[in-house]
Amino acid sequence: MSYQTPKTAVTARLEIKKSAFITYGYPVASREAAMFHVEQLREQYADARHYCWAYIIGDPDNTTSAGFDDDGEPSGTAGRPILGVLQHKSIGNVIIIVVRYFGGIKLGAGGLTRAYAGSAQAVIDQMTLQPYVSMTQVQIVADFAHESQCRYIVEDLRGHIDDVVYSKQVTLTVTIAEADIATLKERLAMDGQVLEDSFSDSYPLI
Repeated sequence: MSYQTPKTAVTARLEIKKSAFITYGYPVASREAAMFHVEQLREQYADARHYCWAYIIGDPDNTTSAGFDDDGEPSGTAGRPILGVLQHKSIGNVIIIVVRYFGGIKLGAGGLTRAYAGSAQAVIDQMTLQPYVSMTQVQIVADFAHESQCRYIVEDLRGHIDDVVYSKQVTLTVTIAEADIATLKERLAMDGQVLEDSFSDSYPLI
């Protein structure tokens, strides 16, 4: 699973026939997080006419979750064009929200579709994208004398240590790319250490 996701929140603004289209793009990992940003913008721009959005959670080519909303615009002229741009650019774990202030001139269905797709493209142009890599959390059980070597191996594989518990041995809970698990096992085995449990999940690789 390899796709792009935005590194930080970005914004762009277009004016089309006196209507203002203020667009925001946010990295998100869940629908709840996406909807939080929608509600936040409804409060921030309480006098706007429409708040149209689309999100993709997961791989845009084989998505686990996607959604969109026209928020009162004619059906198919707002949320779906935004979603279409995200899918075309293969960007996942993202929401784009377009806040529209109506300028008094109707754009028509074609004009609206172009305006919302253009707004989505404008905010994507502002994004710094990064690879999204499937990560997994594992536990390493090691002797005290080998703790520093285990830490070195994890960090060398661009993993990070989440927790360390000391008892008769050292148990390190670490997060590492799924693709590097086999390499981690090999390098730990060479050092005489054991890789225990695996808890699969996905995180952006920072």
